Amino acid sequence: MDFALSEEQIMIQDSFRRTLERVSDTDQIRAISNGKQALDADIWQELVQLGMAGLLIPEAHGGAGLGLLEAAVVAEELGRSMAPVPYVGTAVMAPLAIMLAGNEAQKQAWLPGLAGGELRLGVAVSAAASGTRRDATVTAQDQTLNGKAMFVIDCGDADAYVIADDIGQLFIIKSDADGLSQECFPTIDGTRSVAQLTLNNVHAEKLVDGDEDTLQRVIDAGRIIMAAETLGAGDAMLVQSVEYALQRKQFDRLIGSFQAVKHMCAEMAAELQPCRGLIWYAAYAFDHLPGEVSLSTALAKSHTDEVGRMVARTATEVHGGMGYTDLQGLHFWFKRIGFNRAFLGGPEKLRAEAARLQGFVS
Repeated sequence: MDFALSEEQIMIQDSFRRTLERVSDTDQIRAISNGKQALDADIWQELVQLGMAGLLIPEAHGGAGLGLLEAAVVAEELGRSMAPVPYVGTAVMAPLAIMLAGNEAQKQAWLPGLAGGELRLGVAVSAAASGTRRDATVTAQDQTLNGKAMFVIDCGDADAYVIADDIGQLFIIKSDADGLSQECFPTIDGTRSVAQLTLNNVHAEKLVDGDEDTLQRVIDAGRIIMAAETLGAGDAMLVQSVEYALQRKQFDRLIGSFQAVKHMCAEMAAELQPCRGLIWYAAYAFDHLPGEVSLSTALAKSHTDEVGRMVARTATEVHGGMGYTDLQGLHFWFKRIGFNRAFLGGPEKLRAEAARLQGFVS
């Protein structure tokens, strides 16, 4: 089986890379991360015109009808560029939830707007993916929701939210619904919009076919996308490290000529490469091998999370003191990798899931 990208997938990769190199820069990321600028609407529109918002949505509803491997390829480029746009929730998890669990009327109501970039949906499934806190559960009765949802992704300017209750049912609630309050809170990655939702007798629209299996597929897709973003961010840190090593001099020599620095860069490259195969296979399994997707996803994200942390630390070491400065901006990729590691389940939880799926533990 050949897991090289097809010509079409390479074209998608190149198109997004060129566009992101043109529209997203470190100064912009810094302004958004420091709270001096909202998420950039111009970048969003550029990416919508490339079809990012509708990648997974069927052509019948205005999308491109592509698979999760294509979505992962795009996610890698978003991680490489640190583009501050909603993606994992609005363009991947929310459309999938509606496609998998919604009836035809719900698909007609939501998918065209998502595909065209006119609608943005946040996603609240962290309790099911990462573990439930006693003070953060959502209960449903007769399409009325009560409780609290933590770590809601892509909440900035969201028109509605896809939310899971404590038994795996999926609902959509509008952002202006009575009884709903939203509290945005900062995370290590200032380019992410994350919130806590408090629900007090909030009317919700149930996605009629939603159940625990559907919820797991939505979570698996999100995990693959987060792993792909981490891979892109790690690759960007490697490239920056090599470039810096070929410019910085110590003792009248480029530090890139020092064997220790060569080894650090080589180790980063060697550790990153297997992650790409794991992620591509998990994305392929999502579309073609449903029986393997949860295991391959757990393995891909847990390993990529660990490698991402190693690359983030090593790249910072290559840069020395400059790696800690805001001037260099390396910390933005470091923080993106840190956020992705924790979101939708960290390595320890995912390895435990993989062990359970393989029958090693009950």
